[in-house]
Amino acid sequence: MSFCKWFSFLLIIHLLNSSQLSSSSSLTSNGFSQIPPKFLALAKRNDFYDWMVGIRRRIHENPELGYEEVETSRLVRTELEKMGVSYKYPVAVTGVVGYVGTGQAPFVALRADMDALSMQEMVEWEHKSKIPGKMHACGHDAHTTMLLGAAKLLKEHQEELQGTVILVFQPAEEGGGGAKKIVEAGMLEDVSAIFGLHVTNQLGLGLVSSREGPLLAGSGFFEAKISGKGGHAALPQHAIDPLLAASNIIISLQHLVSREADPLDSQVVTVAKFEGGGAFNVIPDSVTIGGTFRAFSAKSFTQLKKRIEQVITRQASVHMCNATVDFLQEQKPFFPPTVNDKGLHMFFKNVSGDMLGTKNYLEMQPLMGSEDFSFYQESMPGHFSFVGMQNEAHSPMASPHSPYFEVNEEVLPYGASLHASMATRYLLDLKTSSPSNSRDEL
Repeated sequence: MSFCKWFSFLLIIHLLNSSQLSSSSSLTSNGFSQIPPKFLALAKRNDFYDWMVGIRRRIHENPELGYEEVETSRLVRTELEKMGVSYKYPVAVTGVVGYVGTGQAPFVALRADMDALSMQEMVEWEHKSKIPGKMHACGHDAHTTMLLGAAKLLKEHQEELQGTVILVFQPAEEGGGGAKKIVEAGMLEDVSAIFGLHVTNQLGLGLVSSREGPLLAGSGFFEAKISGKGGHAALPQHAIDPLLAASNIIISLQHLVSREADPLDSQVVTVAKFEGGGAFNVIPDSVTIGGTFRAFSAKSFTQLKKRIEQVITRQASVHMCNATVDFLQEQKPFFPPTVNDKGLHMFFKNVSGDMLGTKNYLEMQPLMGSEDFSFYQESMPGHFSFVGMQNEAHSPMASPHSPYFEVNEEVLPYGASLHASMATRYLLDLKTSSPSNSRDEL
């Protein structure tokens, strides 16, 4: 270690016992445990909060689908430039990767997803989506805003970073596997750990939740075309009915979980798409069905995929139809399970506990939802968590992927400061006692 770096490190330690909180004070003035609450206080300042709200609303008004986040990434780049934060663009088509800190190792990454969903917003308010058929219905507008907020906090205290924070503004989380493209682009090769978070209406404001090990399921999609022979509905004996075949296929697919899977090994098969026919008195030539399947282990996931194809093609044959199955891996790559690193989870509990109090951390059960954050975890230790936004004084908020989904903007300071705290503390801890980076197997 050079003299300058050694002196800088000693100065950080010295500052643990000095200074009062202000927008320019040393965050480590009263010990590492004071960093999270100080960042939260800074993020709750009126000017800082209003800035974040403004950004979030601009993103919400102009939702963009996966790999189409042109204006969103332009907004991100503009804000980073105002802060003096360097970045690389384009990454993974429309992604942006920023850098705050020394520019040297160690490296820690923070991730936010930017894409919206293909659905019509039904919430009537001043900043409703201006793009017909597109909506931020999963909170990605909030996630992007939080990471910009973290960037601002980190830049304002850059001299205290004992390494480099990589800010990953990722495209195409909603099925497009944007995280996979980020990893393949080689942007995170030297990263020691990565952290991500998601807003949730299932927790009150000021609460956080996560767990060690398996958190979210691996997932895949499928689409099948069942072909028969069209005809008049009054003369079914002259037709081969693909609607009947598809109906039996859907029922048979449910047996894969109820009768073939271990009840203690959580799995899901859901058919959510059924398209066929356009008239009341015509049997169509073909029907298309589609859906998703989920599992927590690679073995169960592979078995489900195999059996889905067998059931569809063989049940179609029983009804004298033909069937083809497409797992859509080019457009929608399979997501691995999201599995939190053990050491990083303990680290997260410590940091969130210092920020919010240990009573405001809740251990959660695994969910059958999926996240492409798991692609990062295949390449490096990672941790994913949930940040509550439900105002307990108001009626329950709609769930993600609902046209009535809303974000309680009071959550923005919590996400921004949690991001900044995780990165700052992680780099400082590496200088003292390194958190565990062991890779946990599912």
